Amino acid sequence: MTAPGYSVFGTAIGDCGIAWSERGVVAVQLPEGSEEKTRARLTARLPHATESTPPEEIQRAIDGIISLMDGKRTDLTGVELDYEGVPDFHHRVYEFIRTIPAGKTLTYGDIANILGMPGGAQAVGQAMGRNPVPIIVPCHRVLAAGGKDGGFSARGGVATKRRMLVIEGALADEPTLF
Repeated sequence: MTAPGYSVFGTAIGDCGIAWSERGVVAVQLPEGSEEKTRARLTARLPHATESTPPEEIQRAIDGIISLMDGKRTDLTGVELDYEGVPDFHHRVYEFIRTIPAGKTLTYGDIANILGMPGGAQAVGQAMGRNPVPIIVPCHRVLAAGGKDGGFSARGGVATKRRMLVIEGALADEPTLF
């Protein structure tokens, strides 16, 4: 197998990164505050990756991510993912979460119940925390019980999650506090 390729690109939430193999997208990096920091985080995760021009199918994924973060209803379920090394349970959770449309949310408990694991909300949350392809696997659309934010491991934490949900129309825009 050849080393994965990667690219960094701008979105409405900042510079994101994407990495791919011959089988599909292996990683999406949410913004780290600058293009250089995003690139550094992505290459720390995938040290053998080389920056290159994305192939056509990866460019379509990038365009879709940009469109979604611009607030357009964009379906990313057709983006091929490379789940090599991802535990089976996480893979199952990620594939289910890909079916949650923009503007909608579910709770960790909802997902556990739907997947036949009552009481498995914490396991779903752990899978979300290890999601290698955020936005394509829209873990930001998964909330804690009672519609509370829950966690979010990307830079900016829950504020980034809330911003993404506001862009998608799942949350009302909140006034900025000074």
